[in-house]
Amino acid sequence: MITPLAQELNDILAGTTPGLLLSDEGQRLYFPKGIIAQSGEAKQLGKTANGTIGMTVINGTPVTLDAIQSLLPEFTSRELVAYAPTAGNPEVRTIWKDSILKKNPLLHDKTFSLPVLVPGLTAGISYLADLFLDENHPLVAADPSWDNYVLITSARRNAQFIQFPMFANGKFNIEGFEQTLKQQAKTGSVRVLLNFPQNPSGYSPTAQEAKDIVRIIKNIAESGTKIMVWCDDAYFGLDYEDNIEKQSLFAYLADLHPNILAAKIDGPTKEDFAWGFRCGFLTFSCKGLTENQYDALLKKLMGAIRSSVSCSSTVPQSILLKAFNNPALEEQKAAFRKVLERRYKLVKEYVNGRSSKEIEALPFNSGYFMAFHTVNIDAETLRQKLLKDKGIGTISIDSHTLRVAFSSLDEDKINIVYKAIYDTAEEIANSKLSQ
Repeated sequence: MITPLAQELNDILAGTTPGLLLSDEGQRLYFPKGIIAQSGEAKQLGKTANGTIGMTVINGTPVTLDAIQSLLPEFTSRELVAYAPTAGNPEVRTIWKDSILKKNPLLHDKTFSLPVLVPGLTAGISYLADLFLDENHPLVAADPSWDNYVLITSARRNAQFIQFPMFANGKFNIEGFEQTLKQQAKTGSVRVLLNFPQNPSGYSPTAQEAKDIVRIIKNIAESGTKIMVWCDDAYFGLDYEDNIEKQSLFAYLADLHPNILAAKIDGPTKEDFAWGFRCGFLTFSCKGLTENQYDALLKKLMGAIRSSVSCSSTVPQSILLKAFNNPALEEQKAAFRKVLERRYKLVKEYVNGRSSKEIEALPFNSGYFMAFHTVNIDAETLRQKLLKDKGIGTISIDSHTLRVAFSSLDEDKINIVYKAIYDTAEEIANSKLSQ
């Protein structure tokens, strides 16, 4: 059922690309003018007393157990235990928007929303699925892809998950990407997810490939098709080759065409090495969208947050706010990025010097991972044998893709691990021949 509050937001978005791309659930979502909104009013006008928020308060301050406060003495009780706003701490959101601008200079003259804080990038993707996917509106993504995409798309939203082969001739499969999007455009609209650096392959497009991807998307938009692009930038900035495109595709797609709705999913959990903080951001851009229309879209998103987790955890936001204001932050991040780059180069050196008829390294140049395409053997069989016989953990993404996170391999283990992978693949193949 579409309530009057949801219909009010639908009317504001009527005729816009976001409005036309909304799923059935997206049309129903709204941000209630209930406890949260009324509490906001009380903060401004409730001078005598404020009986709106379900927290224990003494003299206007949330109480904190000493057992908790003593662990983090430099934080106030409000920074530790108070509820955060549904869309996140406004200061953290503003700082993150500034950081997006700094990392993506192309955005300086473009319009995009204030990022909304979500409880992890997975939650951000799930909220996009709530807003824009249903059984009549599928999602396009690369093959291979992170297994959580299909779980969110198909199991949660009952939407079709359409994949195109990510690579052709050792490069990003521009032709396959274009053909798949053109085929999907025949249905009237397109929703496509692009994840760079990619999980599981560890690949980012070159500057030329990025231009080709944007050109294809723009051409589809110019043909009259509404297209939404999800830019999953979880591992943004972790690039190890000079020819990689340095800016997010979001920077190119923002404000590009009225028929293109771009969404950026990013956050400090990977970029700032704070995985368990579960803090991510969702940012939107669509050419011609008014401030009122952006506000309506964000209220739809806030409705998805409010109806699932209510709000994100306060403590990580408070810690991150202090960290973002620390002048040593970038230098510290650069040091860890160097660690990852050294590991990447060792892996690259090994796989470039080893050949096999059983496994083939997919192109990789960035991020945390690389992956093998298994040719004549099953990836899960290889994973199990590596674990049971060699004590080495890897991930089988599907029957023909084995992912290795070199991010978690110390340098002195890299040759050991990769030799075991190649040797074990050959052992499995030889065993099959002898049967």
